[in-house]
Amino acid sequence: MKFTIWYLTVKLIIGLGNPGNEYKQTRHNVGFMVIDELASVYNIAVNKKRYKSFFGKGSINDIEVVLAKPQTFMNLSGDSVAQMIKGLNLSADDLIIIHDDMDTEVGRLRIRDKGSHGGHRGIKSIIDAIGTDSFVRIKIGIGRPRAGMDSSDYVLSNFKKDETLVLKEAMNKALEAISFLLKDDVAAAMNRFNC
Repeated sequence: MKFTIWYLTVKLIIGLGNPGNEYKQTRHNVGFMVIDELASVYNIAVNKKRYKSFFGKGSINDIEVVLAKPQTFMNLSGDSVAQMIKGLNLSADDLIIIHDDMDTEVGRLRIRDKGSHGGHRGIKSIIDAIGTDSFVRIKIGIGRPRAGMDSSDYVLSNFKKDETLVLKEAMNKALEAISFLLKDDVAAAMNRFNC
C-alpha cells in the first residue's frame, strides 16, 4: 500500500497507548482516546495500517494532518514513530505526541516543546528512536497511584467513575490545544494551556 502526502505542511499527530480492547479505557491510553476523539470530530478515518500503526489523513482547520495510533506496545512506540517520520518524509518538527502523565493531576494538560522523557517509557522510546527530544508533547494528567500501588498497575487501571467528567473535559481541552497548536506557535500554546 502506498501512502503519499501532497501537501507542503503536514502535522503528524500521534496518540500513545497500548493496542487491544483490554487496555482501551486505561490511564495509559489517553493518547489513543484523544486520537479517537479527533477522528470523530474531524471525520478522519484512522483505519490504514502501516508503519506498525493505524493512521489516517485529513484536515483540521485547513491544516493537513495525519492521525496515528502506534500498534506496538507503549514501551516500543519509538519504532512506529520513527517509521512514520521516515515513510511520510516528515521530521520531528512535524510531530505532536499526546500521552499520559503521572506527575500531573487527573485531567490537567501540559504542553512541552522538548525535554527529557521524565520516566515515561513511550517517550523514552521515541527519543531513542528519532535521536532528539525536540518535539511537541501534549501531556494529559492521570494522577499518581495510591500509596503502595505499583505504578505499572496504576497506568494499566481504568479511570474511576468520578474521574469521567474530568477526563471528558481534558479531551475537549486537548482538542482545543491541538487546534491552537496547528495555527499558532508552541510558546503561545504553552502560555495559554499550561496555566
